[in-house]
Amino acid sequence: MIYQLFAPSEIKTNIQLPPSKSISNRALIINALSKGIYPPENLSDCDDTRIIIKALDEKEKIIDIMAAGTAMRFLTAYLSVNPGEHIITGTERMKQRPIQVLVDALRELGADIKYIEKDGFPPLLIKGTKLKGRVITLKGNISSQYISALLMIGPVLENGLTLYLTGEIISRPYINLTLQIMNDFGAKAEWTTSNCITVSPQPYCSTPFTIENDWSAASYWYQIAILSGKAEIELPGLFQNSFQGDSRGAKLFSRLGIATKFISKGVAIKNEGIYPQYLEENFVDIPDLAQTFVVTCALLNIPFHFTGLQSLRIKETDRIEALKTELRKLGYILTDEKDCSLRWDGTRIEAEKNPIIQTYEDHRMAMAFAPASFYFPEIKIADPNVVSKSYPNYWQDLVTAGFQIRNKEE
Repeated sequence: MIYQLFAPSEIKTNIQLPPSKSISNRALIINALSKGIYPPENLSDCDDTRIIIKALDEKEKIIDIMAAGTAMRFLTAYLSVNPGEHIITGTERMKQRPIQVLVDALRELGADIKYIEKDGFPPLLIKGTKLKGRVITLKGNISSQYISALLMIGPVLENGLTLYLTGEIISRPYINLTLQIMNDFGAKAEWTTSNCITVSPQPYCSTPFTIENDWSAASYWYQIAILSGKAEIELPGLFQNSFQGDSRGAKLFSRLGIATKFISKGVAIKNEGIYPQYLEENFVDIPDLAQTFVVTCALLNIPFHFTGLQSLRIKETDRIEALKTELRKLGYILTDEKDCSLRWDGTRIEAEKNPIIQTYEDHRMAMAFAPASFYFPEIKIADPNVVSKSYPNYWQDLVTAGFQIRNKEE
């Protein structure tokens, strides 16, 4: 399937964003560990969350998490501390995504996990058992999902968990989000030094919990507000003091001329039309916003240098290579440095006629490139259904905002 997009001349709309996938997935695991009697409310209906719900509810011997990286990591830890034998697997791409760091750490805690095919990668055979807990040391520049997976099982370990992180700690806001939700469920988990987290062996308590809306999804509407030129957009359900790391995107978007006003029900954003000549930013704590800003700055003809992108290589696709390939179709030549940065110095070539953007089974590729229709009328997005991973109603919301979308045959 291919979607062909036609952008409106101006936008004035109110968009109900999806609930936060990051909070939903953490709340589900923690609620299950608490033996909760209150199901979390306002859960995301994205693929990742539905996969976790299915796995927790059905408790099948073989759990296929498809392309859901968060589910793979969180469920690996969860299954390790719950009685039963399970095989957890996924798509061919998932079988290429490393998980050895998490498996090694869980094995240090006493977990019984075996690789079924290739060492260091899914699928995994997990025999759940009670674990005692101990001190674990990890590099701070690994995916925060590994760290969060370990932290969330900390309260059910007999001796709790002490986690030391060495070197640069990336995605710290996602770690803080995990700690906040853990504490909301009655755990005692905190930073005791700048690089050490202690989780006491204090069981979770079942508690009512409501999910806030998703700041990551909001980033695409900020992008639309910038590229449209004329836009006034309200996004209910976003909080100014959110623990979602991607809420920092509002401040970064202000450098691109988007004013954010916090109102009683959420935020109102408006394009003030003030752009910088150059943008430099470290995305180490907000990697999921990188694609949005790369595409936006290129289209606005703003040269940039974005660092802290090392985790993009092991996402749903190699996002660094995917961005270079697809932006070249639009005439922008990007370069990467040391697998952790992207740079555009303004170099242009002639764009392809009728470009088709490949999405590589990556939801964020589809959503980051769709607003390019303001600059490339009739741009096409391949495999648009990938947005179901985090924002199932994305295309419907575009139509609500005035976009026209035509379904084209391959």
